[in-house]
Amino acid sequence: MDGGLRIVLRTLVILGLAAGLLFLFLRNADLDRVVTSVRAARVDYLLASLALTCLTFLIRAERWQYFLAPLGPTRFMVVLRTTVIGFAASAVLPARAGEVIRPYLLARREGLSATATFATIIVERILDLVAVLLLLAAFLVWFDPGMEARDSVVFSAIRYGGLVMMPVAVGTLVLMFVMAGHPERLHGWVLKAEGVLPGRVAALLARLARTFAEGFAVVRSPVRLMAALAWSLVLWMTVAMGIWLVAVAFGIDMPVTGGWLMLAPLVVGVAVPTPGGVGGFHEAFRLGATSFFGADNDTAVGAAIVLHAISVVPVVIVGLIFILQDGLKIGGLARGDIE
Repeated sequence: MDGGLRIVLRTLVILGLAAGLLFLFLRNADLDRVVTSVRAARVDYLLASLALTCLTFLIRAERWQYFLAPLGPTRFMVVLRTTVIGFAASAVLPARAGEVIRPYLLARREGLSATATFATIIVERILDLVAVLLLLAAFLVWFDPGMEARDSVVFSAIRYGGLVMMPVAVGTLVLMFVMAGHPERLHGWVLKAEGVLPGRVAALLARLARTFAEGFAVVRSPVRLMAALAWSLVLWMTVAMGIWLVAVAFGIDMPVTGGWLMLAPLVVGVAVPTPGGVGGFHEAFRLGATSFFGADNDTAVGAAIVLHAISVVPVVIVGLIFILQDGLKIGGLARGDIE
């Protein structure tokens, strides 16, 4: 299949997926009542949520710099700018393209290995998953005010999904720990593939595997791993607080720790490869708010729209400013031409 045709088909599939999710999200909504709920929302709580959203990017940058420390020195402002550019790119490009763009952009600017820098993004995502699951477990064990009685099907899906994903996440962390501790051994294992692959190809793969394992250096030390997990918990508790503030602004009866529960469906929603999580994010919030906290459907729809705007619009605006200042182009970022 021609490359251009493949891109067109992929784009059509992504747009169709986003349209289908938005239809699901709005199918039972009364738009007049949705607008009314948005107008009635408390602005002070929304501004507080916006402030916390901005804070999360400072935390993300600080955490990423901690992950990058074993690879070489980095400048915080460079890490922050590339973090914002990456999230802005993910908001306007499909398939979370920013997760690939930002490590390569940072690696070129700070003189690091691009492969090892990309590996730190994988560490981020695994620790994010572990942190979200830990907060979900804490809610279920200590703060659950009878959620299952409201919607047992959805609540059970969240609970059992967490039980399944926790060992997967922990197992992946263990694998990264082993790889980080023995990059030379991994290099040797891959070199043994010379019997199957051409020698030059096997040697290239071996070098990449060793460099990739070096990117997992933050998990090599149990102390550094626990510190990295602590950063991740701080990050996601901040995100959860922002979710709670929006819910309260719309009059949804959600306890402070309810944001910990809402993280689970929202993480699933943003995993859908639409630009900015459009559709998936909205439906995940609506479903969680109505199922777990008895929110009115139109109120939940309005809150989902506003929360998504708070989460995406500021980073897109600032990210575009950084892109223009740095002489980058969105089209070039999409193709990987970052300099």
